[in-house]
Amino acid sequence: MTPADSSGTDEVSLENLAPPVPETADLVAAAALAVDGVADLHTGTFGEVATHLPGRRVGGVRITADVTEVHLVLQWGAPVLATADAVRVAVQPLVGTPVDIAVQDVVDPSAGKTGQSSSSKETA
Repeated sequence: MTPADSSGTDEVSLENLAPPVPETADLVAAAALAVDGVADLHTGTFGEVATHLPGRRVGGVRITADVTEVHLVLQWGAPVLATADAVRVAVQPLVGTPVDIAVQDVVDPSAGKTGQSSSSKETA
């Protein structure tokens, strides 16, 4: 083995690095959030619903070899089954597994994200 060249020719400039490519979990989250009636993604009671990536996590999306789970917070008045189906249709082309949708909460859009929500839990 030869000693490393100390001339700095092997250094990589941060300016030449490409921006990070979005991971599948990022694409799934964006597709779900783009569906009308979806207010947010839900990470579960203790934040356990997430896809863990190097140095970060994507909450509300769990991707395994067998299934992709998307946990949702819906806006009040959004039709639950139709919204869940729309999310499933939006996410399915992005993953190679069945897509399970869990509606974890419903929020009143006029109350904002920190407003009161019901604790309705329904799986579509």
